[in-house]
Amino acid sequence: MAFLRLYLFLTVLLFSFFISSQLPQICRLLRRTDDLPVLVSEGDIMIGALFPLHDTILESPPSFTTEPHPTQCSGFNFRTFRWMQTLIFAIEEINRDKQLLGNLTLGYKIYDSCSTHFHALRTALTLMNGNEEIAGISECRGGVPVVIGDGGSTLSIVVAQFLGVFHVPQISYFSSCACLSNKLDFPAFLRTIPSDFFQVDALVQLVQHFGWSWIGTFAGDDAYGRGGAQIFNEKVTKLGACIAFYEIIPKNHQQTEMSRIVERILESRSHVILVFALEQDARALFLEVLHHNLTGIQWLASEAWITAAILSTPEFHSVLQGSLGYAIRRADIPGLQPFLLRLHPSKYPQDPFVEQFWEEMFKCSLGIINRSSSIRPPCDGSEVLVNINNIYSDVSQLRISYNVYKAVYAIAHALDLMLHCEPGKGPFAGGLCPNFSSMHPWQLLDYLKHVHFTNDFGEDTKFDINGDPVAMYDLINWQLSGKQEMQYVTVGKYDETMKPKLVIEEKNIIWSGNQKQVPLSVCSTSCPPGTRQATRPNFPICCFDCIVCAADALECVKCSPEFWSNTRRDTCIPKVVEFLSYNDTMGITLLSVALLGSCFTLAVTLIFALKRHTPLVRANNSEISFLILSSLLLCFLCALAFIGRPTTWSCGLRHTAFGIAFSLCLSCVLGKTLVVLMAFKASLPGSNVMRWFGPLQQRGIIFMCTAVQVVICCTWLCVAPPIPHMLMTHETARIILLCDVGSSFAFSLVLGYIGLLAAVCFLLAFFARKLPDNFNEAKFITFSMLIFCAVWIAFVPAYISSPGKYTVAVEIFAILASSYGLLLCIFTPKCYIILLKPEKNTKRYVMSKSNS
Repeated sequence: MAFLRLYLFLTVLLFSFFISSQLPQICRLLRRTDDLPVLVSEGDIMIGALFPLHDTILESPPSFTTEPHPTQCSGFNFRTFRWMQTLIFAIEEINRDKQLLGNLTLGYKIYDSCSTHFHALRTALTLMNGNEEIAGISECRGGVPVVIGDGGSTLSIVVAQFLGVFHVPQISYFSSCACLSNKLDFPAFLRTIPSDFFQVDALVQLVQHFGWSWIGTFAGDDAYGRGGAQIFNEKVTKLGACIAFYEIIPKNHQQTEMSRIVERILESRSHVILVFALEQDARALFLEVLHHNLTGIQWLASEAWITAAILSTPEFHSVLQGSLGYAIRRADIPGLQPFLLRLHPSKYPQDPFVEQFWEEMFKCSLGIINRSSSIRPPCDGSEVLVNINNIYSDVSQLRISYNVYKAVYAIAHALDLMLHCEPGKGPFAGGLCPNFSSMHPWQLLDYLKHVHFTNDFGEDTKFDINGDPVAMYDLINWQLSGKQEMQYVTVGKYDETMKPKLVIEEKNIIWSGNQKQVPLSVCSTSCPPGTRQATRPNFPICCFDCIVCAADALECVKCSPEFWSNTRRDTCIPKVVEFLSYNDTMGITLLSVALLGSCFTLAVTLIFALKRHTPLVRANNSEISFLILSSLLLCFLCALAFIGRPTTWSCGLRHTAFGIAFSLCLSCVLGKTLVVLMAFKASLPGSNVMRWFGPLQQRGIIFMCTAVQVVICCTWLCVAPPIPHMLMTHETARIILLCDVGSSFAFSLVLGYIGLLAAVCFLLAFFARKLPDNFNEAKFITFSMLIFCAVWIAFVPAYISSPGKYTVAVEIFAILASSYGLLLCIFTPKCYIILLKPEKNTKRYVMSKSNS
């Protein structure tokens, strides 16, 4: 109904504006607004401002026969009065600064919104209309081009919905509701306080950091409290934590309802509770907590009350000591405290708020209007603000006041940009610049959206696309000093522009009950070994019972993939990591065979080097023979890369080194086979084929055939290289370390190319095996290729079917077997003649035809 009445009121108002614009008569206000106290200071540019200087209004029942009595506000707030004085201070500071705005001056028109929707809307309407007295008649006049305020989110929502219709920019210093970032509903709203979306994100990170999973939530009955608490509940639930309860603090603070919601704390057994509410609502809650004598609760605070002086009094020390929450960034504004202490009723007789301030500060009556319910003594004139220790003059925690200060400077810088606009380079159509004499609010709004400056405190001030500033918070911890005074100690920072966003000095935190240990807040503690979790019906997942495990119950202890249950099944133990190592029998055996093959290859190389001038070595192309021996040595040594714990470099080296080494060896064998085959054809009359297979051509064949494999392996390493892989399953007690080939296609291509070279070598050698030479090398190459192909054909099914480290062993066996086949078949007959039959190592014997 309230929103319906508001809608009807606005409809009538807009209709009246329309009718008035069509009639050729002077605009007159239907009702005078001189019952609204206002503080005015004239200037070239007027700034409207709304501050909730009172906590509520005194309503009188309407008679519907006479005009309602003027609205009276009650509950003067010294904190918000300081905010108002900070605005005046900033405006006067800017007016003294001739570098900003030049000779233009700022004025202000300040109203009290009295912390109520209706009053906030009424003052906003007055700011928009403007009025002046002409011959006793209130005439309409142009409204202010910009408004600073209001305080609470609920108040700003009402004001922003109205101002947004006319695109009048509104900058709030204390309205943090995330809903106000919606530019469709609030197109002209900006603020210097971060959105609650960022505060909630910081609170959720805090909960996650300390591992709390059972959290209670209190919210104020307004847009700020409900909106912030709702986002917090949703986000923290997604992280796996549970909300113990969610209660709304009623605005009327009814005793029975307050008692009921506090009793929820006892029922829930939650030790960490978030209070997302304004300071007035939080105070009502904590008074009830004191009444129930509840202690030992770790309170999490929203920025609205974490630095509230009315809660840091000795009355609440036993309850709130150790509280933790985020506060917006503070600053020390030079000259502000003397400015605050300048006030006196005699100096500012036209200021309607100074009188109320003075009476409430000194609990006396100026004799003008007695606003207190009880009779107060008259003020005697000896009252001095310097002698009073009050939140008004306390400038140690200038946070909201700093936001007011930034809001005023944002307007001044936007106006300064507008003032220095160059014709043809303006932000509007055709490069037009605004005219100050006929400036429209939407023009100032455009400049405000793009304002960006660095103030005297080194902080950048700008607004994002939603009209929000950069989110920066101090993590505040309430700690008692030696004098039993509450101190706001900064124990961390949250900055959305940094990584990590949240930094906590955990060692400096004093928790509730003056403890140094982080409090525990869980619905159910972890189940001991030998038991399992059983969910409770109608309870969140964080609440469970621990039931003794039945024999062989697999679901009792769920170990992670790296662990395995012990024989008693009451704890998880690390799994055995398995790979082909140098310590087990299989690894030692394969290592020995590989090293033995390397020694045999070196021995053959030494024999060939010593007998390199003999006819047998020279007749078989000693250069290619030495190249084959070198490649065989690499084949034996590359098997060593397959043994040991897989690493990134060993996995990449294994298959590529093996592929290139075998390709080099087979390329040499191919070259040697071609030479044998072509040598026979060259012996035929009229043949000159050998000129195409000289030493240079043979080197070219070897290089080209090897280069193809090198390109394949390099591409493999660049695109999808082999990497270490842990093969884990819940069914086995072992972790198998393997090298994942990365690309199965590349691995198949490497093996396929080796197979192609071996097949070509075998075919050529097979055709030349019966050539009539006394020492025909082709038949030995044929035998070596038969062994090679047989080994690798058998390798494929054995590799696929072998489990664990035996897969690696099969691959090493294939490498060693094929290498031994090549070494023995090609070089053993030659070594036999060189060492045991030297009479056959003659030119005549080698060059003679075979008797067969």
